[in-house]
Amino acid sequence: MGSYGEKPWLKSYRLGPFKLKQTVEYPKKPLFSILDEAAEKFPGKDAYHYLGSRMKYRELKRHADSLAAALSNLGVGKGDKVIVFLPTCPQFIISDFAVLRTGAILVPCSPLLKARDLMHQARESNAKAIICLDRHLDLVNAIKEDTGLKNIIVTSMSDYSPKEREEPEEPAGAHHLRRLIRDNSPSPPAVEIDPAEDLAILAFTGGSTGVPKGVMITHFQRLSNVLQGLPWMMAPLPAYRGTASSLLAIPIFHAMGHYLMQSSMYWGLKIFLVPDPRNTDMIVGLMNEYRPFLLFMVPTQLLKLAQPDIAIRRMPVMVMSGAAPLPVDVARRLEEKTKMPVSEGYGLTETGPCTHINISGFSKVTRFATSTRPGIGLPVPDTEVKLVDPGSLKEVPFGEVGEMWVRGPQIMKGYWPEPGSGLEEGGWLRTGDLGKMDNDGYFHVVDRIKDMINVSGMKVYSIEIDEILFQHPAVEGAVTIGLPDPERPGSERIKAFIRLRPDYRGKVSEQDIQDYCREKTPPYAVPKFIEFRDDIPMTVTEKFFKRALREEEIEKMKGRPPSPFLR
Repeated sequence: MGSYGEKPWLKSYRLGPFKLKQTVEYPKKPLFSILDEAAEKFPGKDAYHYLGSRMKYRELKRHADSLAAALSNLGVGKGDKVIVFLPTCPQFIISDFAVLRTGAILVPCSPLLKARDLMHQARESNAKAIICLDRHLDLVNAIKEDTGLKNIIVTSMSDYSPKEREEPEEPAGAHHLRRLIRDNSPSPPAVEIDPAEDLAILAFTGGSTGVPKGVMITHFQRLSNVLQGLPWMMAPLPAYRGTASSLLAIPIFHAMGHYLMQSSMYWGLKIFLVPDPRNTDMIVGLMNEYRPFLLFMVPTQLLKLAQPDIAIRRMPVMVMSGAAPLPVDVARRLEEKTKMPVSEGYGLTETGPCTHINISGFSKVTRFATSTRPGIGLPVPDTEVKLVDPGSLKEVPFGEVGEMWVRGPQIMKGYWPEPGSGLEEGGWLRTGDLGKMDNDGYFHVVDRIKDMINVSGMKVYSIEIDEILFQHPAVEGAVTIGLPDPERPGSERIKAFIRLRPDYRGKVSEQDIQDYCREKTPPYAVPKFIEFRDDIPMTVTEKFFKRALREEEIEKMKGRPPSPFLR
């Protein structure tokens, strides 16, 4: 049996005829150097496109530096926490680099959080300031007295758009972001940063699986991860740096979206910002009008693009999927429709977030290869991965399923506030994901350990059942969960939730779906229950919300009405 320590994936570090580097040099620089260097190298290049407005890199740096000076004047300094409670918009990017410039720590929070969850994250982080939309001012004021928040900075969705007002109104008890930028020179005080030790980001994760925990990411860890991604993969094609563009359809308050925004800026790309990830019309409109070089999406967004009624005239050169496993059939449908392959990436908030990239799709679109390979791809440079039996903690042979353990320069410092917490001896992180690796070093996610279904001692991987359901011509969306079996303690029953394509609704029965599954799975893996739904609950990042479905069903089994928060 081979050893994962031998890194068998290194032999696949190729982009057609070009060998990709097996290791990367990681300079110890503060994370805000990304914007400094982009503004120096590409000063006249558009940094973003937002609702028809644009800004050059040199202007973006000036706005970020002015906001940094304003934050400093408000008393925000090194080690303080600043919540950025914004959707995808230029103000998020400006705030991101402004907070980092002061030496403070960015706490990105979903603007969909309710008061209770926002208060939890504000208290846990001991945040000193918050930057939010003006429409969220009442919510923030409602929690302010129970937290350490001292400064509230507001902005509007129309700011930095063609509808921007000349003179923003200063709300009572708060500061307006544009006024702060206008009234402060772009000369923030210099702050000494130790990139290896000082935190840049405190991102809360786990909301879909339990109480959110703060993930500590240093300047060095995030910058290392940026260098392990696009710059590494695109090194053989340097002409695209400073000339190409990316369409970011993933919210940048999410770890993946935040990382991809910073990666795009490092590469000097123009970023097309999509405020609402559910706005398929806007996404397709931007694709058809501008044909960005890169498109970053999650599987459910790609599923929408694959629908026959979505008219795509100009597909981006490279499509990357992440945040959730990409069903093979969705990738196939989209490639058949657009003639463009979809590549996949993998990672967790705790892993910086990226640990794997599938470069085979990029090889095909650049005509360095004639076919693609499924799965999450290869570990990025200087990243170690091993697959471990969750029970014995011994490595499993190549090709067998085990829990993915990872370590590398991008792995978190620990869970807030204790460095090293959440990590195993030697700096390994247990991902909670089950995967397998082929002999060429390509990895495939099989399931989350928590989502694996136990049917009378037989393992059923929910993702594999999802894949089979997606292959049915009537199925537009599908998600599978395990529920306690009241007749067999310790065993589970399988239930599938299915959204049918419009032209099949009322024409396909539960029995039809079960008969279809019987042809493709062992008898114990056939869903015992099928429920057709027009809407399946989604997380804020457009992933199917399995925990919500499971909790809803368990409440039903107990004879209780489902919580409205799970709908």
